[in-house]
Amino acid sequence: MEQRDVRGHYEELAAEYDEHWVYGPDHIPWMSARIAETLRLTSTDRIADIGSGTGLFAREVAAALRPEHPILCVDPSAAMLEQLGSPPPPGLTPLVASAEDIAEDRVDLPYEQLDAMWLKESVHHLPDPARTLRGLADRLAPGGRLLVVMLPATIQYPLFEAALTRFEELQPDPNDIVGHLRAAGLDAGLGHGEHELRIDKDKYLGMVRARYMSLLSTYTDSEIEKGIEEMRAAHPEPVLVFPDRFAFVLAERRGGKA
Repeated sequence: MEQRDVRGHYEELAAEYDEHWVYGPDHIPWMSARIAETLRLTSTDRIADIGSGTGLFAREVAAALRPEHPILCVDPSAAMLEQLGSPPPPGLTPLVASAEDIAEDRVDLPYEQLDAMWLKESVHHLPDPARTLRGLADRLAPGGRLLVVMLPATIQYPLFEAALTRFEELQPDPNDIVGHLRAAGLDAGLGHGEHELRIDKDKYLGMVRARYMSLLSTYTDSEIEKGIEEMRAAHPEPVLVFPDRFAFVLAERRGGKA
């Protein structure tokens, strides 16, 4: 097993990230709509996408919302944020920073407070989620909302068995995230959403080989190839069909909007 280097993983994957992450034409619009709907976003909100990567979801939200204040695309990887383009699309402002930087007020934001923020499949990268989520909660305006979108404790992806087992060992429990946000003084609850994925098997195997999930960066090339052979044997069908199920942890600061 290779040592897990999350930042290095995304730096290497940046140029091809969107290609490996877009499962199909419906996935990004579906998730972006769920984020906007769950957070009850409005065009006047001051918004941040924490751990935005290449801005796949922020780009879609901005196009639909046409925000008066640009959505902050916050990510520690400059290479990922460069994929937004120069200049970035209307309604988006890139910011090279980590969730911890925002939580501990180590960077200046263009907004004094935030009305809404989301973390999409990035909370498992936080070394101290309780502390970081508490700090992020402190950046919310009265009535501000924070959404954590994450995979549940178990998944039904057609990965090789060792990867599925390691996922369960590493993945935080969504109920623990609810607890951290409540401890931070927010009203928090848990919901779920599911989207069916249909993807060409060879494309998916290519995504695994490219280590599209950070989890896969913990495996050597030979371990990945062995896993792919296991997947081929378990899934002779040319098109893989499986559920992509997510936990949506929504938290809100009491009080009216600032």
